[in-house]
Amino acid sequence: MKNTSHGLTPALIALMSVATGLAVASNYYAQPLLDTIAHAFSLSINQAGFIVTAAQLGYAAGLLLLVPLGDMFERRGLIVFMTLLAAGGMLITATSQTLPMMILGTALTGLFSVVAQILVPLAAHLAEPAKRGKVVGTIMSGLLLGILLARTVAGLLASLGGWRTVYWVASVLMVIMAIALWRGLPTVKQENHLNYPQLLRSVFSLFIKDGLLRTRALLGCLTFANFSILWTSMAFLLASPPFNFSEGVIGLFGLAGAAGALGARPAGGFADKGKAHLTTTVGLVLLLLSWIAIALGQFSVIALIVGILVLDLTVQGVHITNQTVIYRMMPEARNRLTAGYMTSYFIGGAAGSMISASAYQHAGWNGVCLAGAVMALLNLFVWWRGYHRQPECQ
Repeated sequence: MKNTSHGLTPALIALMSVATGLAVASNYYAQPLLDTIAHAFSLSINQAGFIVTAAQLGYAAGLLLLVPLGDMFERRGLIVFMTLLAAGGMLITATSQTLPMMILGTALTGLFSVVAQILVPLAAHLAEPAKRGKVVGTIMSGLLLGILLARTVAGLLASLGGWRTVYWVASVLMVIMAIALWRGLPTVKQENHLNYPQLLRSVFSLFIKDGLLRTRALLGCLTFANFSILWTSMAFLLASPPFNFSEGVIGLFGLAGAAGALGARPAGGFADKGKAHLTTTVGLVLLLLSWIAIALGQFSVIALIVGILVLDLTVQGVHITNQTVIYRMMPEARNRLTAGYMTSYFIGGAAGSMISASAYQHAGWNGVCLAGAVMALLNLFVWWRGYHRQPECQ
């Protein structure tokens, strides 16, 4: 393993956290704007919801097809190149005049914004083993903050200059970040003798061989589906009576989610101390309970904010724990482990978006909350089965 780094400094951790958050945020600017975009393109709720789904499906494809390249090529150059391509996707979205063009730009942005998932295993590689969980927790907090604050920023920019302004500004920021990453990242290349088809096959072989990876990947899939079920339809709830909130106000709800995400940072430290079972169990129980407050949110903004805080806290906590656990397995294959785990994770996100939009269209907010609660119960069942099948896993 070639590595010219002299250590993972706080400044480098901060740069990687911001880059991770900015990259993944590009998939979520549309969520508080869905009602506005639906009116601009004369779309139904289901059609508007597919914009978010396209981003997540593009992201899932990038996770499977592009992230393993981090175990094959020099990572700094790969990261910078993919960051620039993601910026290009947002330019297509900003200039789109039809729904197919917008979906193309959104899908391309999702495909290349998986650069975030090359940065995470890179941080795990550069970190000292005793602090790996803490570092992963910090980087992943940056990722989830990007997802959540994207809504706030998008809402504010749309209020100032329309929804297209969001994508123009975001594409410029991605170009600036590409320059910063080129200057700040060390040169790191994984030495292996696998070609690209072998690299992809090895992702599937890891799944087949390792029950722990399968359990944690399925937990991630169902957990992020919960997250998407809430956030995909929340803009429709808040834009309709009795709330009638603007895009800017709807975007501010991302701040509540951001507070929850920050609260989950210690999860990586707990996993470092061998308490991954405990944080997973507590997190999944709280995830189920959060839907009670979320269901009451159709009548009370305070109840909705409480539900958002608890749900985002638990989603992030379980996610950080999952990644800390799987990064211990095969240090030389962290990008492939990330590809397998995160592909499952974002397939869950895409499924959650489709379920949420359909549930809201046919059964309103009660249908969304029922779907979320059922998903949370399924997640608990998967963990109960996986816990007993993997008694030695952390």
